[in-house]
Amino acid sequence: MGRITEDLIRRNAEHNDCVIFSLEELSLHQQEIERLEHIDKWCRDLKILYLQNNLIGKIENVSKLKKLEYLNLALNNIEKIENLEGCEGLKKLDLTVNFIGELSSIKTLQHNIHLKELFLMGNPCADFDGYRQFVVATLQQLKWLDGKEIERSERIQALQNFPVIEQQIGEQEKAYCLKRAKDKEEAQRNLREEEENEAKGRNYPGFEGQSPFSVENKDHVQAPEGQEGKCNEKKFKGSEDDLEFWNKPSLFTPESRLETLRHMEKQRKDQEKLSEKKKKVKPPRILITKDGKALNVNDPKLDFSLKDDEKHNQIILDLAVYRYMDTSLIDVDVQPTYVRVTVKGKPFQLVLPAEVKPDSSSARRSQTTGHLVICMPKVDGVITRWRQTSKSGESTLDSSREPANQRHKQVEKLEVDPSKHSFPDVAHIVQEKKHRPRRIQSEPKITANEEDPDFEDNPEVPPLI
Repeated sequence: MGRITEDLIRRNAEHNDCVIFSLEELSLHQQEIERLEHIDKWCRDLKILYLQNNLIGKIENVSKLKKLEYLNLALNNIEKIENLEGCEGLKKLDLTVNFIGELSSIKTLQHNIHLKELFLMGNPCADFDGYRQFVVATLQQLKWLDGKEIERSERIQALQNFPVIEQQIGEQEKAYCLKRAKDKEEAQRNLREEEENEAKGRNYPGFEGQSPFSVENKDHVQAPEGQEGKCNEKKFKGSEDDLEFWNKPSLFTPESRLETLRHMEKQRKDQEKLSEKKKKVKPPRILITKDGKALNVNDPKLDFSLKDDEKHNQIILDLAVYRYMDTSLIDVDVQPTYVRVTVKGKPFQLVLPAEVKPDSSSARRSQTTGHLVICMPKVDGVITRWRQTSKSGESTLDSSREPANQRHKQVEKLEVDPSKHSFPDVAHIVQEKKHRPRRIQSEPKITANEEDPDFEDNPEVPPLI
C-alpha cells in the first residue's frame, strides 16, 4: 500500500525544480494511497491537487490549504464529505465514483462560498430520489452539478420542495446505512476466514488435507521430476484460483476494492517468486581457455578500431566508450598478447596481432568524444635478434665484419676499365698537367716615346714594369 512521503512529492514536483514548499500543482493519482497526510504541512501554497484513482477512505489533513482551488478525489473509497471547511478558496470539487451514501454531509460545503462546481455522479447518493434538487437547494453557491449547469428556475423549484425532499433523503440514507453495516460485517467475516486459511497453509506447507505427522505420508522425499511436477501443479492451481476470484460476483464496496488490490499484490508476488526460481544464474564469462589461449570478447557491445602504427612501432586501440560515463567505471589491463577493458563490470578483450610492452603502454580518454585510446608499443625486433645470436661471440664479430666487406666490394665495382670503355685516360691527363711546364707569355714592354713633346724623363720615377 502506498503512503504520501516527501520523496514521493518531490518526484512529482519536477516542474517546480523539486521544491515542495512553493508547489502550486501536485498530481498523486494511481499511487495506491490509503490516507491523506502531510500535504497540509509541506505544500501550503497548493492550488490544484490530483488524488484520483487511489484508496483514500476519508477526507482529512487538507483544511490548512487556504489557496486550494481544485481538488480531485474521484475513484476513491470516500463515504462522507467532511473536513473541507478550511479550504476557503475551493472552487471545484470532484468526488466521482466514490461510496458517498450520506448525502446530508454536503451541508459542510455551505462554508465554501466560492465553490462553483461539484461532481457526485457514480456515488450511491446519486441514485436517491430527489438527489439533484436536494443538492441544488442546499448549496446555493453552486453553478454546475455533475457537469450540468444549474438554472435559476431549477433552484427556485428545489427551494420550494426542499422540506419534502429533505425528508425523503433522510429515509433513504437510513436504509443505505443499514445495508452498508451488513456489508461491512460480511466483508470482515470473509477477511477473517481468508486469514485463517492462509495461517493453516503456512503451518502445514505442502500437506493438503493430511496431517504432517501422518504415517501414510512416507514419500515426502521426492525426485526432482516430482518437484517439477508439483511446481507445475501449483501453477495450474494458482491460475484456477485466479480465474475463480475474477468470476466470483461481488458487491462494489470499499472492502471489495481493497480485496481486489490485495489479490493483485499477492498474484504479483507469486509471479516474482516463480520468475526468481526460473531465473538461472549465468555462468561466468570465459576469457581464457584451459590451454591458456585468450579469446575475443565484447560484452559491452562497443565499437572499436585497432591500428598498427608502423611509424612509431606501436598498436593503437580506439574503444568507443560512452561519452558521459565516469572514468572510474573503466578498468584497463594490458598483457603482452591481449588487452582487456572492463566497462561497468562487462569485459572487453581483444587478442593483439603482435607482442607489446605492458609497462610502456598508456591509456587516455578523449574529452570531446569520450573514446578510450590505448597505445601499446611493440616489442623491439633488434633486441630479440640480439638475444638469439648473443650465445657465441664469434657470430657477432662475423656479422659485424660482413657489412664492411660488402661495402668494400661495392667500391671496387664502381672503378672504370679503360680497355672496355672509350673514356679518356684520366690518370694520364692529370700527370701531363703536373709535369708540363707552365707557359708564360711575354708581355710587351711599354716604352716611353721620346718623340712625344710632353715627355719628360724623370730619373726619380721608377719604371712602370
